[in-house]
Amino acid sequence: MLLKNFFKKLGFIIVAITVASVIYYCKNKKSEFYSPIILATHTNGEHFVGSDTCVQCHLDIYTTHVETAHFNTSGIANSNNIKGSFLEHSNVLDLDQVLFTMEAKNNLFYQNTRIKNRSTEIAPEKLDVVIGSGVRGQSYGTWKESALFQLQTSYYTPSNSWVLSPGYPNYYDDPRPLRDACLKCHTTFAKGLDENTSGNLFNRDQIIYGIDCERCHNTAAKHVAFHNENPDVKEAQFMIDIQSLSRQQRLDVCAQCHSGKRELILKGDSFSFVTGEKLSDYSRNARPLSKDEILDVHGNQYGLLIESECFKKSEHLDCNTCHNSHSNERGKSEIFNLKCIACHINEKLDCNASDAEIGKMNNNCIACHMPLNASNSMTVQLSEKDSEETSFYIRTHLIDIYPNVKKQ
Repeated sequence: MLLKNFFKKLGFIIVAITVASVIYYCKNKKSEFYSPIILATHTNGEHFVGSDTCVQCHLDIYTTHVETAHFNTSGIANSNNIKGSFLEHSNVLDLDQVLFTMEAKNNLFYQNTRIKNRSTEIAPEKLDVVIGSGVRGQSYGTWKESALFQLQTSYYTPSNSWVLSPGYPNYYDDPRPLRDACLKCHTTFAKGLDENTSGNLFNRDQIIYGIDCERCHNTAAKHVAFHNENPDVKEAQFMIDIQSLSRQQRLDVCAQCHSGKRELILKGDSFSFVTGEKLSDYSRNARPLSKDEILDVHGNQYGLLIESECFKKSEHLDCNTCHNSHSNERGKSEIFNLKCIACHINEKLDCNASDAEIGKMNNNCIACHMPLNASNSMTVQLSEKDSEETSFYIRTHLIDIYPNVKKQ
């Protein structure tokens, strides 16, 4: 009987300890979201934790955002991210003086180079970083210790082939530095090294690929920690609601990548600017825009937009008026046409096109007023047989009347 009572009391003690432990654990549990892993630290001291930490509260937005070209505009070079083919006969770029052969070996990827009529041997160069979502094409970076360089071979989506990287000569040339001015438009953040005088020296462990939530809404470490500790607080803390900003601040979020080269760095580096600040305090283009300047449709969509009458006559029109950066809307012209109609619904619009042309276009506003134009800054040579370079065609954001343009 004594033994039985002993085990009974012992059982009660074990249960009590277990219950107390569970209660303590639940009260003090710090999940992976509560204390997320710090992926990189901005120059202002704030921490990036990656868009994966947004999933628990913003699954719907996250699910659509990962399908966008923004999110997929850079990544680690692997079989999922590289669009070019490594199959025999499809893996070559044969130029007049040099032959490039792309090779996949043991889940690693290489550019092999043979200079014709010369015995010079060039070591295989590894594809480490993918730049570009593949919507129009991709370029590739290779690491040499902490220095990042662009390879001479790129992929061009319209021809589904390997091509010469834009700006490279059609003979062999050394890899070009991939500087922070380039990475700023293809990554959320890249931590430059202190001795980064050449612009292409980075901490390889502090690069957040793609343009994700934290690029536009602020670093999320404090936000995630706060809301996991205070789940009843519904108003977002430590993050930026884009719609709460002034129009110029909203435009600056997009202009940091869509307003030209911005080669004049006035403060910090290419990643120093954060949403809500004044972009012109950090960087500017080397030359101010002139009234009659032909703006490149790849380099300065912001400059084109603000020269449009639609923009000038509106107090609120900005990039987000027409674009939902959380969703992949590419090719869905009906969405953008509805945006135009929503603003002009109460106006009497006179169109100079013929009735037949209007019917043919089926009220496709953007085909007429925002046509596809060739980029002056993004061109590729497909092979040695091409005497001229092939340009990327991109829809202009100068909303205007184009009487003789081919509608696309």
